[in-house]
Amino acid sequence: MLDINLIRNKTEKVRQALLKRMDDLDFSDLLEWDRKRRELLVETENMKAERNRVSKEIPGLKKAGEDVSVKIGEMKEFSDKIKQLDVEVKEAEQRINDFLAALPNIPADDVAAGGKENNKVIRYWGEKPEFGFKIKNHVDLVTRLGLIDYERGVKIGGNGFWAYTADGARLEWALLNYFIEQHLNDGYEFILPPHILTWQCGFTAGQFPKFEEDVFVLKGDEEGKQFILPTAETSLVNFHRDEILKEEELPKKYFAYTPCYRKEAGSYRANERGMIRGHQFNKVEMFQYTLPEKSDQALEELIGKAEKLVRGLGLHYRVSKLAAKDCSAAMGKTYDIEIWVPSMNEYKEVSSASNGYDYQARRGNMRFKRQGSKKNEFIHTLNASGLATSRLLPAIAEQLQQQDGSIRVPEVLRKWVGKNEIKTKASGL
Repeated sequence: MLDINLIRNKTEKVRQALLKRMDDLDFSDLLEWDRKRRELLVETENMKAERNRVSKEIPGLKKAGEDVSVKIGEMKEFSDKIKQLDVEVKEAEQRINDFLAALPNIPADDVAAGGKENNKVIRYWGEKPEFGFKIKNHVDLVTRLGLIDYERGVKIGGNGFWAYTADGARLEWALLNYFIEQHLNDGYEFILPPHILTWQCGFTAGQFPKFEEDVFVLKGDEEGKQFILPTAETSLVNFHRDEILKEEELPKKYFAYTPCYRKEAGSYRANERGMIRGHQFNKVEMFQYTLPEKSDQALEELIGKAEKLVRGLGLHYRVSKLAAKDCSAAMGKTYDIEIWVPSMNEYKEVSSASNGYDYQARRGNMRFKRQGSKKNEFIHTLNASGLATSRLLPAIAEQLQQQDGSIRVPEVLRKWVGKNEIKTKASGL
Protein backbone atom coordinates (compact mmCIF):
# COMPACT_ATOMS: atom_id res chain seq x y z
CA MET A 1 0.00 0.00 0.00
CA LEU A 2 1.23 3.49 -0.76
CA ASP A 3 1.75 6.25 1.79
CA ILE A 4 -1.05 8.84 1.66
CA ASN A 5 1.42 11.46 2.91
CA LEU A 6 3.65 10.82 -0.10
CA ILE A 7 0.69 11.17 -2.48
CA ARG A 8 -0.46 14.34 -0.73
CA ASN A 9 2.98 16.00 -0.77
CA LYS A 10 4.27 14.74 -4.16
CA THR A 11 1.06 14.16 -6.07
CA GLU A 12 2.28 14.64 -9.62
CA LYS A 13 5.56 12.81 -9.08
CA VAL A 14 3.70 9.74 -7.75
CA ARG A 15 1.12 9.95 -10.53
CA GLN A 16 3.75 10.06 -13.25
CA ALA A 17 5.61 7.12 -11.67
CA LEU A 18 2.44 5.00 -11.51
CA LEU A 19 1.57 5.87 -15.11
CA LYS A 20 4.55 3.69 -16.04
CA ARG A 21 2.28 0.75 -15.23
CA MET A 22 -1.24 2.22 -15.35
CA ASP A 23 -3.18 3.62 -18.30
CA ASP A 24 -4.82 6.43 -16.34
CA LEU A 25 -4.80 7.80 -12.79
CA ASP A 26 -6.59 10.68 -11.08
CA PHE A 27 -5.94 11.52 -7.42
CA SER A 28 -8.61 14.25 -7.22
CA ASP A 29 -11.20 12.23 -5.29
CA LEU A 30 -8.56 10.72 -3.00
CA LEU A 31 -7.12 14.11 -2.09
CA GLU A 32 -10.61 15.52 -1.48
CA TRP A 33 -11.47 12.62 0.86
CA ASP A 34 -8.14 13.13 2.61
CA ARG A 35 -8.76 16.87 3.02
CA LYS A 36 -12.25 16.26 4.37
CA ARG A 37 -11.01 13.57 6.76
CA ARG A 38 -8.37 15.89 8.22
CA GLU A 39 -10.94 18.69 8.63
CA LEU A 40 -13.31 16.30 10.39
CA LEU A 41 -10.53 15.10 12.68
CA VAL A 42 -9.68 18.66 13.71
CA GLU A 43 -13.35 19.47 14.33
CA THR A 44 -13.83 16.26 16.30
CA GLU A 45 -10.75 16.81 18.45
CA ASN A 46 -11.78 20.41 19.20
CA MET A 47 -15.26 19.29 20.22
CA LYS A 48 -13.88 16.50 22.39
CA ALA A 49 -11.51 18.95 24.09
CA GLU A 50 -14.39 21.36 24.77
CA ARG A 51 -16.56 18.52 26.07
CA ASN A 52 -13.80 17.41 28.41
CA ARG A 53 -13.25 20.95 29.65
CA VAL A 54 -16.93 21.55 30.43
CA SER A 55 -17.36 18.09 31.93
CA LYS A 56 -14.60 18.87 34.41
CA GLU A 57 -16.34 22.14 35.34
CA ILE A 58 -19.77 20.61 35.99
CA PRO A 59 -18.96 18.91 39.35
CA GLY A 60 -17.63 22.20 40.72
CA LEU A 61 -20.65 24.13 39.49
CA LYS A 62 -22.97 21.56 41.08
CA LYS A 63 -21.09 21.85 44.35
CA ALA A 64 -21.49 25.62 44.21
CA GLY A 65 -25.26 25.17 43.83
CA GLU A 66 -25.46 26.38 40.25
CA ASP A 67 -27.94 24.99 37.73
CA VAL A 68 -25.96 22.84 35.25
CA SER A 69 -28.88 21.40 33.30
CA VAL A 70 -28.20 23.65 30.30
CA LYS A 71 -24.52 22.65 30.18
CA ILE A 72 -25.42 18.97 30.54
CA GLY A 73 -27.83 19.36 27.64
CA GLU A 74 -25.15 21.07 25.57
CA MET A 75 -22.71 18.26 26.34
CA LYS A 76 -25.30 15.70 25.25
CA GLU A 77 -25.59 17.52 21.93
CA PHE A 78 -21.78 17.62 21.73
CA SER A 79 -21.59 13.86 22.28
CA ASP A 80 -24.20 13.20 19.59
CA LYS A 81 -22.34 15.46 17.15
CA ILE A 82 -19.02 13.78 17.97
CA LYS A 83 -20.53 10.36 17.27
CA GLN A 84 -21.77 11.58 13.91
CA LEU A 85 -18.34 13.08 13.08
CA ASP A 86 -16.65 9.81 14.06
CA VAL A 87 -18.89 7.99 11.59
CA GLU A 88 -18.01 10.47 8.84
CA VAL A 89 -14.29 10.08 9.62
CA LYS A 90 -14.55 6.30 9.37
CA GLU A 91 -16.43 6.56 6.08
CA ALA A 92 -13.76 8.87 4.65
CA GLU A 93 -11.00 6.57 5.89
CA GLN A 94 -12.69 3.57 4.28
CA ARG A 95 -12.88 5.36 0.92
CA ILE A 96 -9.22 6.35 1.22
CA ASN A 97 -8.10 2.85 2.20
CA ASP A 98 -10.11 1.24 -0.61
CA PHE A 99 -8.51 3.59 -3.13
CA LEU A 100 -4.99 3.00 -1.80
CA ALA A 101 -5.51 -0.77 -1.61
CA ALA A 102 -6.28 -0.88 -5.33
CA LEU A 103 -3.10 0.99 -6.33
CA PRO A 104 -0.02 -1.00 -7.42
CA ASN A 105 3.45 -0.35 -6.09
CA ILE A 106 5.47 2.58 -7.42
CA PRO A 107 8.04 1.29 -9.94
CA ALA A 108 11.66 2.00 -9.10
CA ASP A 109 13.18 4.95 -10.96
CA ASP A 110 15.30 2.68 -13.17
CA VAL A 111 12.36 0.48 -14.22
CA ALA A 112 11.18 1.10 -17.78
CA ALA A 113 7.60 2.12 -18.50
CA GLY A 114 5.23 -0.12 -20.46
CA GLY A 115 4.80 -3.85 -20.85
CA LYS A 116 6.71 -6.93 -22.05
CA GLU A 117 7.84 -5.13 -25.18
CA ASN A 118 10.09 -2.97 -22.98
CA ASN A 119 11.64 -5.79 -20.96
CA LYS A 120 15.43 -5.68 -21.22
CA VAL A 121 17.72 -8.71 -21.41
CA ILE A 122 20.59 -8.10 -18.97
CA ARG A 123 22.76 -11.15 -19.63
CA TYR A 124 22.93 -14.70 -20.96
CA TRP A 125 24.64 -17.71 -19.44
CA GLY A 126 25.94 -20.56 -21.53
CA GLU A 127 25.18 -21.29 -25.16
CA LYS A 128 22.00 -22.59 -26.73
CA PRO A 129 22.46 -26.34 -27.06
CA GLU A 130 23.10 -27.60 -30.57
CA PHE A 131 21.87 -30.99 -31.70
CA GLY A 132 23.05 -33.17 -34.54
CA PHE A 133 19.65 -34.82 -34.73
CA LYS A 134 15.99 -33.88 -34.87
CA ILE A 135 14.99 -32.91 -31.37
CA LYS A 136 11.87 -34.06 -29.54
CA ASN A 137 9.66 -31.82 -27.44
CA HIS A 138 9.47 -32.37 -23.69
CA VAL A 139 5.93 -33.77 -23.80
CA ASP A 140 6.98 -36.62 -26.09
CA LEU A 141 10.22 -37.20 -24.19
CA VAL A 142 8.75 -37.45 -20.70
CA THR A 143 5.77 -39.47 -21.92
CA ARG A 144 7.90 -42.07 -23.73
CA LEU A 145 10.22 -42.38 -20.73
CA GLY A 146 7.33 -42.66 -18.30
CA LEU A 147 8.30 -39.56 -16.32
CA ILE A 148 4.95 -37.82 -16.52
CA ASP A 149 1.47 -39.31 -16.87
CA TYR A 150 -0.67 -36.58 -18.41
CA GLU A 151 -3.73 -38.71 -19.07
CA ARG A 152 -4.07 -39.97 -15.51
CA GLY A 153 -3.27 -36.51 -14.16
CA VAL A 154 -6.20 -35.08 -16.10
CA LYS A 155 -8.39 -38.01 -15.08
CA ILE A 156 -7.68 -37.29 -11.41
CA GLY A 157 -7.55 -33.48 -11.34
CA GLY A 158 -8.91 -32.24 -14.66
CA ASN A 159 -7.25 -30.12 -17.34
CA GLY A 160 -4.07 -28.37 -16.24
CA PHE A 161 -2.87 -31.21 -13.98
CA TRP A 162 -0.33 -34.01 -14.42
CA ALA A 163 1.22 -36.81 -12.35
CA TYR A 164 4.94 -37.43 -11.83
CA THR A 165 5.75 -41.12 -12.12
CA ALA A 166 8.74 -43.38 -11.50
CA ASP A 167 11.98 -41.61 -12.52
CA GLY A 168 9.97 -38.44 -13.17
CA ALA A 169 8.94 -38.33 -9.52
CA ARG A 170 12.54 -38.98 -8.46
CA LEU A 171 13.81 -36.24 -10.80
CA GLU A 172 11.23 -33.77 -9.49
CA TRP A 173 12.10 -34.57 -5.89
CA ALA A 174 15.79 -34.38 -6.68
CA LEU A 175 15.32 -30.80 -7.90
CA LEU A 176 13.60 -29.88 -4.64
CA ASN A 177 16.33 -31.57 -2.57
CA TYR A 178 18.99 -29.72 -4.56
CA PHE A 179 17.34 -26.34 -3.94
CA ILE A 180 16.79 -27.03 -0.24
CA GLU A 181 20.38 -28.18 0.26
CA GLN A 182 21.74 -25.01 -1.37
CA HIS A 183 19.53 -22.65 0.64
CA LEU A 184 20.43 -24.35 3.92
CA ASN A 185 24.12 -24.04 3.02
CA ASP A 186 23.55 -20.31 2.46
CA GLY A 187 22.07 -19.86 5.93
CA TYR A 188 18.40 -19.44 5.01
CA GLU A 189 15.82 -20.74 7.49
CA PHE A 190 13.57 -23.54 6.19
CA ILE A 191 9.79 -22.99 6.61
CA LEU A 192 6.95 -25.38 5.79
CA PRO A 193 3.90 -23.08 5.94
CA PRO A 194 0.15 -23.79 5.79
CA HIS A 195 -1.27 -24.14 2.29
CA ILE A 196 -4.68 -22.73 3.29
CA LEU A 197 -4.48 -19.03 4.09
CA THR A 198 -6.75 -16.28 5.38
CA TRP A 199 -7.96 -13.42 3.21
CA GLN A 200 -5.65 -11.03 5.10
CA CYS A 201 -2.65 -12.99 3.79
CA GLY A 202 -3.68 -12.23 0.21
CA PHE A 203 -4.25 -8.57 1.06
CA THR A 204 -0.85 -8.18 2.71
CA ALA A 205 0.86 -9.82 -0.27
CA GLY A 206 -0.85 -7.32 -2.58
CA GLN A 207 -2.81 -9.99 -4.47
CA PHE A 208 -6.17 -8.95 -3.02
CA PRO A 209 -8.56 -7.37 -3.67
CA LYS A 210 -7.67 -6.89 -7.36
CA PHE A 211 -6.45 -10.43 -8.15
CA GLU A 212 -8.69 -12.48 -5.89
CA GLU A 213 -10.18 -14.27 -8.91
CA ASP A 214 -6.78 -15.78 -9.73
CA VAL A 215 -6.76 -18.10 -6.69
CA PHE A 216 -8.81 -21.07 -5.54
CA VAL A 217 -11.10 -19.67 -2.84
CA LEU A 218 -12.61 -22.06 -0.30
CA LYS A 219 -16.30 -21.83 0.46
CA GLY A 220 -17.16 -20.07 3.69
CA ASP A 221 -18.55 -16.86 5.12
CA GLU A 222 -17.01 -13.54 4.11
CA GLU A 223 -15.37 -12.91 7.47
CA GLY A 224 -13.59 -16.27 7.60
CA LYS A 225 -12.85 -16.60 3.88
CA GLN A 226 -9.80 -18.70 3.04
CA PHE A 227 -7.91 -19.62 -0.13
CA ILE A 228 -5.24 -22.06 -1.28
CA LEU A 229 -1.86 -20.38 -1.62
CA PRO A 230 -0.74 -19.46 -5.16
CA THR A 231 2.91 -19.23 -4.00
CA ALA A 232 4.79 -19.59 -0.72
CA GLU A 233 5.52 -15.86 -0.91
CA THR A 234 1.92 -15.28 0.17
CA SER A 235 2.55 -17.12 3.41
CA LEU A 236 6.13 -15.94 4.06
CA VAL A 237 5.24 -12.26 3.64
CA ASN A 238 2.72 -12.69 6.46
CA PHE A 239 5.15 -14.41 8.81
CA HIS A 240 5.89 -11.14 10.64
CA ARG A 241 2.60 -9.38 9.97
CA ASP A 242 1.66 -6.89 12.71
CA GLU A 243 5.07 -7.26 14.35
CA ILE A 244 7.80 -4.78 15.28
CA LEU A 245 11.26 -6.31 14.84
CA LYS A 246 14.54 -5.03 16.20
CA GLU A 247 17.16 -3.64 13.83
CA GLU A 248 19.63 -6.32 14.86
CA GLU A 249 17.14 -9.06 13.86
CA LEU A 250 17.32 -8.01 10.20
CA PRO A 251 17.74 -9.35 7.64
CA LYS A 252 15.40 -12.31 8.06
CA LYS A 253 16.15 -14.89 5.37
CA TYR A 254 13.63 -17.66 4.78
CA PHE A 255 12.81 -20.26 2.18
CA ALA A 256 9.80 -22.53 1.88
CA TYR A 257 8.73 -25.49 -0.19
CA THR A 258 5.07 -25.72 -1.25
CA PRO A 259 3.02 -26.76 -4.20
CA CYS A 260 1.49 -23.66 -5.82
CA TYR A 261 -2.17 -23.61 -6.83
CA ARG A 262 -3.39 -21.18 -9.49
CA LYS A 263 -6.43 -20.83 -11.69
CA GLU A 264 -4.40 -19.35 -14.55
CA ALA A 265 -7.74 -18.55 -16.21
CA GLY A 266 -7.48 -17.61 -19.88
CA SER A 267 -3.67 -17.67 -19.87
CA TYR A 268 -3.03 -20.88 -21.80
CA ARG A 269 -1.54 -20.69 -25.27
CA ALA A 270 -1.51 -23.42 -27.89
CA ASN A 271 2.24 -23.99 -27.55
CA GLU A 272 2.20 -24.12 -23.74
CA ARG A 273 1.57 -27.82 -23.60
CA GLY A 274 2.53 -30.27 -20.91
CA MET A 275 4.00 -28.75 -17.76
CA ILE A 276 4.76 -25.24 -19.02
CA ARG A 277 1.59 -23.89 -17.42
CA GLY A 278 -0.72 -25.65 -14.99
CA HIS A 279 -2.96 -25.32 -11.96
CA GLN A 280 -0.50 -26.99 -9.57
CA PHE A 281 3.28 -27.01 -9.56
CA ASN A 282 6.12 -27.29 -7.05
CA LYS A 283 8.28 -24.38 -6.03
CA VAL A 284 10.87 -23.44 -3.46
CA GLU A 285 10.53 -19.76 -2.59
CA MET A 286 13.15 -17.47 -1.08
CA PHE A 287 12.10 -14.47 1.01
CA GLN A 288 13.86 -11.66 2.85
CA TYR A 289 12.84 -8.97 5.32
CA THR A 290 15.49 -6.22 5.25
CA LEU A 291 16.41 -2.74 6.36
CA PRO A 292 15.31 -0.21 3.71
CA GLU A 293 18.88 0.75 2.84
CA LYS A 294 19.84 -2.91 2.35
CA SER A 295 17.01 -4.07 0.09
CA ASP A 296 18.74 -3.35 -3.25
CA GLN A 297 21.72 -5.40 -2.06
CA ALA A 298 19.35 -8.18 -0.96
CA LEU A 299 17.75 -8.22 -4.42
CA GLU A 300 21.14 -8.80 -6.04
CA GLU A 301 21.75 -11.65 -3.60
CA LEU A 302 18.45 -13.32 -4.52
CA ILE A 303 19.11 -12.97 -8.25
CA GLY A 304 22.56 -14.45 -7.77
CA LYS A 305 21.20 -17.40 -5.80
CA ALA A 306 18.55 -18.20 -8.41
CA GLU A 307 21.11 -17.99 -11.22
CA LYS A 308 23.54 -20.23 -9.34
CA LEU A 309 20.88 -22.93 -9.08
CA VAL A 310 20.22 -22.89 -12.83
CA ARG A 311 23.93 -22.85 -13.64
CA GLY A 312 24.39 -25.84 -11.34
CA LEU A 313 21.96 -27.75 -13.55
CA GLY A 314 24.05 -26.86 -16.61
CA LEU A 315 21.15 -25.20 -18.42
CA HIS A 316 21.29 -22.21 -20.77
CA TYR A 317 19.31 -19.19 -19.51
CA ARG A 318 19.07 -15.44 -19.58
CA VAL A 319 18.22 -12.70 -17.06
CA SER A 320 15.67 -10.02 -18.00
CA LYS A 321 14.74 -6.82 -16.20
CA LEU A 322 10.99 -6.37 -16.42
CA ALA A 323 9.19 -3.22 -17.49
CA ALA A 324 6.67 -1.73 -15.07
CA LYS A 325 3.51 -3.32 -16.48
CA ASP A 326 5.11 -6.77 -16.53
CA CYS A 327 6.01 -6.64 -12.81
CA SER A 328 3.43 -7.99 -10.39
CA ALA A 329 1.35 -5.25 -8.80
CA ALA A 330 3.05 -5.44 -5.39
CA MET A 331 6.61 -5.20 -6.74
CA GLY A 332 8.65 -2.12 -7.50
CA LYS A 333 11.40 -3.94 -9.41
CA THR A 334 11.64 -7.46 -10.86
CA TYR A 335 14.24 -9.56 -12.68
CA ASP A 336 13.25 -12.83 -14.36
CA ILE A 337 15.57 -15.78 -14.80
CA GLU A 338 14.36 -17.35 -18.06
CA ILE A 339 15.35 -20.80 -19.25
CA TRP A 340 15.65 -21.88 -22.88
CA VAL A 341 13.10 -24.42 -24.15
CA PRO A 342 14.36 -25.54 -27.59
CA SER A 343 11.10 -26.95 -29.02
CA MET A 344 9.29 -23.69 -28.23
CA ASN A 345 12.19 -21.56 -29.50
CA GLU A 346 11.76 -19.23 -26.55
CA TYR A 347 12.76 -18.54 -22.96
CA LYS A 348 10.40 -19.32 -20.08
CA GLU A 349 10.60 -17.83 -16.60
CA VAL A 350 11.71 -20.16 -13.80
CA SER A 351 12.35 -17.47 -11.19
CA SER A 352 11.21 -13.91 -10.55
CA ALA A 353 13.34 -11.97 -8.10
CA SER A 354 11.55 -8.87 -6.84
CA ASN A 355 11.82 -5.99 -4.41
CA GLY A 356 8.50 -4.90 -2.92
CA TYR A 357 10.16 -2.09 -0.92
CA ASP A 358 7.72 -1.05 1.86
CA TYR A 359 4.52 -1.74 -0.11
CA GLN A 360 3.68 -5.10 1.49
CA ALA A 361 4.99 -3.98 4.88
CA ARG A 362 2.46 -1.14 4.95
CA ARG A 363 -0.37 -3.51 4.06
CA GLY A 364 0.75 -5.96 6.75
CA ASN A 365 1.88 -3.38 9.34
CA MET A 366 5.40 -4.85 9.53
CA ARG A 367 7.90 -2.50 11.12
CA PHE A 368 11.26 -2.38 12.87
CA LYS A 369 12.93 -0.13 15.42
CA ARG A 370 16.50 1.07 15.05
CA GLN A 371 18.84 1.04 18.02
CA GLY A 372 18.49 4.26 20.01
CA SER A 373 15.38 5.36 18.11
CA LYS A 374 11.81 5.67 19.33
CA LYS A 375 10.43 5.74 15.80
CA ASN A 376 9.17 2.61 14.06
CA GLU A 377 9.94 2.24 10.34
CA PHE A 378 8.49 -0.04 7.71
CA ILE A 379 10.53 -3.09 6.68
CA HIS A 380 11.35 -3.87 3.05
CA THR A 381 10.27 -7.26 1.66
CA LEU A 382 11.78 -9.26 -1.19
CA ASN A 383 11.10 -12.61 -2.80
CA ALA A 384 12.50 -14.89 -5.49
CA SER A 385 11.71 -18.35 -6.77
CA GLY A 386 14.50 -20.69 -5.90
CA LEU A 387 13.24 -22.39 -8.05
CA ALA A 388 9.95 -23.38 -9.69
CA THR A 389 10.17 -26.88 -11.18
CA SER A 390 7.38 -27.12 -13.75
CA ARG A 391 9.48 -25.45 -16.45
CA LEU A 392 12.82 -26.78 -15.27
CA LEU A 393 11.95 -30.39 -15.89
CA PRO A 394 10.85 -29.67 -19.50
CA ALA A 395 14.07 -27.67 -20.02
CA ILE A 396 16.17 -30.50 -18.60
CA ALA A 397 14.39 -32.99 -20.86
CA GLU A 398 14.89 -30.86 -23.98
CA GLN A 399 18.32 -29.30 -23.40
CA LEU A 400 19.85 -32.56 -22.14
CA GLN A 401 18.12 -34.97 -24.54
CA GLN A 402 20.22 -37.42 -26.52
CA GLN A 403 19.80 -38.89 -29.96
CA ASP A 404 18.45 -42.21 -28.67
CA GLY A 405 15.64 -40.42 -26.79
CA SER A 406 17.32 -40.65 -23.39
CA ILE A 407 17.90 -37.71 -21.05
CA ARG A 408 21.13 -36.91 -19.22
CA VAL A 409 20.54 -36.27 -15.52
CA PRO A 410 22.32 -33.10 -14.29
CA GLU A 411 25.30 -34.11 -12.18
CA VAL A 412 24.06 -32.26 -9.08
CA LEU A 413 20.87 -34.38 -9.10
CA ARG A 414 22.38 -37.82 -9.65
CA LYS A 415 22.80 -38.72 -5.97
CA TRP A 416 19.02 -38.44 -5.56
CA VAL A 417 17.91 -39.81 -8.94
CA GLY A 418 20.32 -42.74 -8.66
CA LYS A 419 21.43 -42.73 -12.29
CA ASN A 420 23.32 -40.66 -14.85
CA GLU A 421 20.80 -41.10 -17.65
CA ILE A 422 17.12 -41.89 -17.94
CA LYS A 423 16.90 -44.29 -20.84
CA THR A 424 13.86 -46.49 -20.56
CA LYS A 425 10.33 -46.37 -19.29
CA ALA A 426 9.83 -48.01 -15.90
CA SER A 427 7.78 -51.19 -16.01
CA GLY A 428 4.22 -51.35 -14.71
CA LEU A 429 3.22 -47.93 -16.08
